[in-house]
Amino acid sequence: MKPEYGDVVKVYTNEQIYQGILMPRPEIFEKGFVIVKLDNGYNIGIDEKRIKKIEVLKKYEKKKEEKIKISPKKGLKTVSILSFGGTISSKIDYRTGGVYADYTAEDFVAMLPELQNVANLRAEKVMGIMSEDMCPEDWQLMSRRIAKELNDDEIAGIVVTQGTDTLHFSTAAMSFFLRNLNKPVVFTASQRSIDRGSTDAFSNLLCAVNAAANFDGAAVVTCLHGTSDDSFCILNRGTKVRKMHTSRRDAFRPINELPLAKVFEDGKIEILNDNYAKRNNNKVIVDDKFEKKIALVHVYPGMEPDIFDYYLKKKYEGLVIAATALGHVPTINPKYSLIRKLKKLIDKNVSIVISTQTIYGRVHPYVYTNLRKLSIELDCIFAEDMLPETAYVKLGWVLGHTYKIGEVRKMMLANYAGEISERTDEKAFLY
Repeated sequence: MKPEYGDVVKVYTNEQIYQGILMPRPEIFEKGFVIVKLDNGYNIGIDEKRIKKIEVLKKYEKKKEEKIKISPKKGLKTVSILSFGGTISSKIDYRTGGVYADYTAEDFVAMLPELQNVANLRAEKVMGIMSEDMCPEDWQLMSRRIAKELNDDEIAGIVVTQGTDTLHFSTAAMSFFLRNLNKPVVFTASQRSIDRGSTDAFSNLLCAVNAAANFDGAAVVTCLHGTSDDSFCILNRGTKVRKMHTSRRDAFRPINELPLAKVFEDGKIEILNDNYAKRNNNKVIVDDKFEKKIALVHVYPGMEPDIFDYYLKKKYEGLVIAATALGHVPTINPKYSLIRKLKKLIDKNVSIVISTQTIYGRVHPYVYTNLRKLSIELDCIFAEDMLPETAYVKLGWVLGHTYKIGEVRKMMLANYAGEISERTDEKAFLY
């Protein structure tokens, strides 16, 4: 039999035998390779020159899928699932190699039948975009769509799905854009695609729906694996979370504070940190003004000060400097000192915010002389224990409201969504 895409095959080479599903070669891949999806979910490319023969074990049979019908169950709360991208509910068509899904409530229940006993679902695909391609305009659309659901009295909470790479940017944006929050907004995703045996999608989604229905907080949170196994998921505040690993299932870690809660697949919610607003009857207001002429700049040894001329020439309104440790930038060596360039920006009314690239801990404006040059001589804004990414999003939001340096400072140092901790819990670093 002639092998076709979707067939289960054995590929014989001079070195070994591979068994799996024959896949189409993506256009971006080099020609001359046969793509096989192994049983563990990984795809491999096999050089055609090494292949002795391909044996068909089983022909591809596309299953005829019938849409299941689900009816609301009395006694269950209603949760809205809004999909903005990611692969958490996608299915693979092995004939084309592509993914497809309608992102309806029926799709989610077909994927995870246990959801029927957790909440009544409303689901919608709002957009499908890779998270690294998201931009502030997408955050604005996201906030408006979420607010509409939050102000629906029938909805107990929202689950938002998107890709993982910039998830913590989105949760920071929603934390500032959604004012008077009344219910939980629970972001979830999957580190590993749903066709892999080690996928985290099922557990993440089940826990996220549980949290949206039953968590007592009115906060933007992430709900993803708390450990590398399926023990539980953790709710992290949207302004205090960061992706800290490329592929681990527990990649999203709480930064400078403990998680708000553990969520278990059986519905149990264990509160770890009760410093959050509780559910209420507020009407949510969208405040999504955002200045896009901002940048996040990392300091590094040997950095050319002239880099900042670009931001001056392009008339940027604000910069977040991810400085070293307590907030240091090159200062003394005249060849590499950033002080003169930063002063030039500040003299042009550009807001300069100092955060730390160590991620954990907080900046301090006075401990060392070089810090005082930034804080006293230049009047830079030291961002306490805010993450650089959170400070970046917040600065864009603040500058959407005012360009007056005094007002910018006041707003940047005001605590709107738990982004600034009065005291950093030392246990958070070890969590």
